Amino acid sequence: MSTVIPRIHLGEWVADVVNWLTDHWSGFFDGVASIVNHLVDGIQHVLMNTPIVLLVIIFALLALWARGWKAAILAVVGFALIDGFGEFPSAMETLSQIIVASVLAIVIAIPVGILAARGRRASAVIKPVLDFMQTLPAYVYLLPVLFLIGLGSAGAVLATIIFSIPPGVRLTELGIRQVDGEMVEAGQAFGATPKEVLRGIQIPLAMPSIMAGVNQVIMLALSMVVVAGIVGAPGLGQDVLSSLQSLDVGVGVEAGLSVVIMAIYLDRVTDGFSKPEVGLRSELATLRRRQTRAAAATDAA
Repeated sequence: MSTVIPRIHLGEWVADVVNWLTDHWSGFFDGVASIVNHLVDGIQHVLMNTPIVLLVIIFALLALWARGWKAAILAVVGFALIDGFGEFPSAMETLSQIIVASVLAIVIAIPVGILAARGRRASAVIKPVLDFMQTLPAYVYLLPVLFLIGLGSAGAVLATIIFSIPPGVRLTELGIRQVDGEMVEAGQAFGATPKEVLRGIQIPLAMPSIMAGVNQVIMLALSMVVVAGIVGAPGLGQDVLSSLQSLDVGVGVEAGLSVVIMAIYLDRVTDGFSKPEVGLRSELATLRRRQTRAAAATDAA
């Protein structure tokens, strides 16, 4: 079939750019890969060399603090199931990659979101980039990342960072823009500098939206587990991939359920930390208020 538009050699241009970066910046990308691999290996070493019982207790305590005793019991049951499936080591490998990818994504997303919220020109530039990142299929940018970084945990973590950053930026920008303008003007009227207004008024008031962005970053990072397995990162994704290659339904179901359990746990815990009215913190605060009222009533009598 004849074409109307002359052939556009976009693929060749992208390949030329990737080859140029590989030839001239290989040292930089090797350094990035080395740092990411060291971070993942360090967390993985701690998780893999800690007794499973102690890890489950720590996970349950985090759930208790964030969501209350029901979430703590569900955390114990969930991680006991993962251990029963024989997937606990793979789950910890996946968790170490998610921790590194999520922390790096959040460290990038929140400052970029603040920049977008404080400048319309910056927002006008950043929003199309975020739209592009969210609509581009993960496999499209995975290939250049693999050429530059290589197979393994580092490539998977960097691809996960690119995939999970947009909601963190958007919700940070949204939260800061929704802060009451009168509160900001009051701070400025008292002589606060822009940095003091940001730290003392805008970020605290925008924290629920920022934490919602953190939650979404973690969820999107977890959704990249199978893609991470495709590029050679160890963990639950590789187990799912091997079950597909060998048509082993049992392994696929156990690894898939382990991913679901981890997703529910991470979602509930991160969501709980964004809501001070739930969890053990809320119960302790209620108890302190009751004790204060009882002491005040005793003094009045």
